[in-house]
Formats: sequence, C-alpha cells, structure tokens
Amino acid sequence: MWFYIDPASGVPIYLQIINQVKKAAATGLLKPGDRLPSVRDLATELTVNPNTIAKAYHELEREGIIYTERGKGTFLAPREPKLLPEERRKMLEKLIDALLVEAHHLRFTKDEVREIINRRLEEWFNETGRDESD
Repeated sequence: MWFYIDPASGVPIYLQIINQVKKAAATGLLKPGDRLPSVRDLATELTVNPNTIAKAYHELEREGIIYTERGKGTFLAPREPKLLPEERRKMLEKLIDALLVEAHHLRFTKDEVREIINRRLEEWFNETGRDESD
C-alpha cells in the first residue's frame, strides 16, 4: 500500500493518514469506490495503534471522504460532499489563514503569495487532469 508515516515530521500520525487519503483521492490515485485497508491491516502495516487509524478513518468519514459498509470494508466515497457548503468554506478558509500566517513569517509579499498560488493552481489542474468543474 502507499501509506507511509514520518514520525519525525511533528504531524500527528492520524493527520498524516487523513492527508494521504485526501491527496490520493484528489490526484486520482484513489477513485470513488476503491477499498481502503482495514483498520487492523493498516495499523499492522504501519506499526501504529489501531485506534490511531480508527481516528483518521472516523474523521474522513465525518467529512464524507470515505464510507464504511459493515462486513465489507471502507471505501472512497463518491465526490458529493457530505458537509454543508458553509462548513466546507469555513474549513478552506482556516487552511488559507494558516497558509497566510506561514507566508507572512516567510516574508512573502501579497503579490508573491498571489503569484505562487496562481502558479500552483495551474500546475495542480495540469498534474491531476482535472478541470475547474470537477
């Protein structure tokens, strides 16, 4: 499997797992309906506590990224968002705020931040093969 854990990163393990699932879904590595490893299997593979995996899966399920069918497994959900538009917007704004705080401390100007974001948006859509309606 493609999961990996960086214990030296300072990022909690459950967040590393969440971020990896989200990135795999966004880039097309995972497609809707693809099965994820069971909590027990992934915990064994990564040598982490099963509760850590369960916490990550619970958060992903709460956000509508994955779903679980009892007795069948955990799967990547269809792209319809489970969260309300206002909740999704607030989550994105929090991420943008964190980015802006880091940009400030790295001494980027507003124009530099705008240029970097615009360039990365173009690269992202080119790399993933997605268009703006996806």
